[in-house]
Amino acid sequence: MKKILKIIKINLKGGLANPSPPLGPSLGAIGVNIINFCKKFNEITSSKLNKLLFVNIIIYEDKTFEINIKKSTVKYKVLKILNLKKGSNQPNKNKIGSITEKDLNSIALYKMSDLNCFKLKSAISMIKGTLKSIGINVIKKK
Repeated sequence: MKKILKIIKINLKGGLANPSPPLGPSLGAIGVNIINFCKKFNEITSSKLNKLLFVNIIIYEDKTFEINIKKSTVKYKVLKILNLKKGSNQPNKNKIGSITEKDLNSIALYKMSDLNCFKLKSAISMIKGTLKSIGINVIKKK
């Protein structure tokens, strides 16, 4: 079993990795072959060209690496649904939007494998916390 040297969490566009900042300096400082990483990443993500991906790069002591592509964050998904650029600067006072319970359930199902829970109810609870922190309400349909 290889020993992990570092885990880098970074957002990259699918199929468009290149050695320029922020990727190049992050990997180069550790001694990872940046060109090999870019080739492998671009090959893996060629079907998701130009789509923002959330990536964990696990770097081992021997300078080899593993690429784990995560699903979009809850915040990213919600802001995209509502066509907003960012969350509220005062989430407790200034609500900037609302999503339906149906949207909440679909986000929970989508994100379930990345969350640290096993039940849909738990995932929904976690996501409600994120919604509260960015100033989004959940509308209950009657």
